[in-house]
Amino acid sequence: MIRVMVTRALVLIHAGVAALWLGSMAYSLFVVQPKLRAIAQDHEDAQRTLAHGNRRPVVAMITVLWVTGIALTARQPSATAAAKAGLLAAATAVFWWVSWRGWPRRVFALPAELPALQRRFRAAALAMFALVGAAFAISYLW
Repeated sequence: MIRVMVTRALVLIHAGVAALWLGSMAYSLFVVQPKLRAIAQDHEDAQRTLAHGNRRPVVAMITVLWVTGIALTARQPSATAAAKAGLLAAATAVFWWVSWRGWPRRVFALPAELPALQRRFRAAALAMFALVGAAFAISYLW
């Protein structure tokens, strides 16, 4: 009975955090960022303001996903878990690049360098969204 309750709690935490991360990315990509371009003359400054302080919460979400995913896999190993781990590893790597490589470049970029960096960031964000979305979908489809 305790084992079942712990497993259910882990699943709820894991799925809830995955949904939170996926929903946050969707809202940012498809609602907030397009509106910033329309309402802010200097949307780059607006993006910096919105992004400030977001690294820690995302690192916390990724950590929770890894810890709960490992705990769930230890309880019941599966090919699905391996696929999800691969997708999460890829999303984690993209996030690492954005946070610790791409963002410093963007903050200190010359105005002429910004358009290319903005396109690269958009591609990275869409890749992360697709990776996390695929992992989320796998959880429920298999």
